[in-house]
Amino acid sequence: MTSAPPGLTIRPLSGAQELGLFRRLTYVLDHELADDLAAGRRRPEWMWVALRGERVVGRLSWWTGESDGVPRLLDFFDLDDTLPEPERGEIGLRLLETATAAVLPAGRTRPEYGRFVPPGWREDPVARDVVEARIRVMEASGARMLVERLRLEWRAGTPVPPDSGRLLFRPVAGREDLVALMAPVMEGTLDAHGRAELASGLDTRQAARKQYDEEFARLRTPRAWWRIAELPGGEPVGFVVPARNNYHPMIAYIGVLPAHRGHGYVDDILAEGTRVLAAEGVDRVRAATDLGNVPMAQAFARLGYVNFERAFDMVWG
Repeated sequence: MTSAPPGLTIRPLSGAQELGLFRRLTYVLDHELADDLAAGRRRPEWMWVALRGERVVGRLSWWTGESDGVPRLLDFFDLDDTLPEPERGEIGLRLLETATAAVLPAGRTRPEYGRFVPPGWREDPVARDVVEARIRVMEASGARMLVERLRLEWRAGTPVPPDSGRLLFRPVAGREDLVALMAPVMEGTLDAHGRAELASGLDTRQAARKQYDEEFARLRTPRAWWRIAELPGGEPVGFVVPARNNYHPMIAYIGVLPAHRGHGYVDDILAEGTRVLAAEGVDRVRAATDLGNVPMAQAFARLGYVNFERAFDMVWG
């Protein structure tokens, strides 16, 4: 048990049997917690609560995509929003700093903090208060906002246009086949995570290989779904990575090479990726794009993807 202000206890869960305690506060991902624990994507020692007597006044949890013992994302951070400020923020900061010191190795850069929020959160006073309270605590701990993203969804029954015939599609031949196209796509990218990788000193090919190894190589769905788009003469135009993660089918990545932007090819490529997943009989396809990437957001909208939620990512360092 860790030290805390008088009347406040901050500790990890003692085991999966305390999941009910953790669920006394709520968040949109609560339904995933039991499966995540069973699969090793979460661990009780990564799931912390702040208690005032029997009352849960704060909670947080890290997540990992693999059972490798390394927290990769802070994706739960909830506070008792009936508490006034500055008390709510003080509890949140103490919870965050206490749990971080206990869970993460000294000197390691903290994993991103990500949160899903309602699409119109700025216009809803209650939702805005909840979101901004979390942001204030993160900023007080040294984090900064990296990006706000649109979360999008195609639903079964939404028409997908037939292949226009402008492009030919072939499966990705292997890692370097895709990396060779990902690298030029990163030139002038509007994606905040891609820009951050380049700002860290990586060149476009290094950043592409890192993204492939950390994200795409871990996808368990068939690589035969992945498509490279070419002109009839064989010149590559772009690519799309339809896949499924632990939770839903998705468009993991889509890109158009700089030389071919501005011709509407993104619509053809997105339609192909969506057709691949629709052919598997899925009831929905998820995707996301940065709020500032207006051309990509418009492409999703043209194909009938609905903005059902937003998300923001904050980083340290």
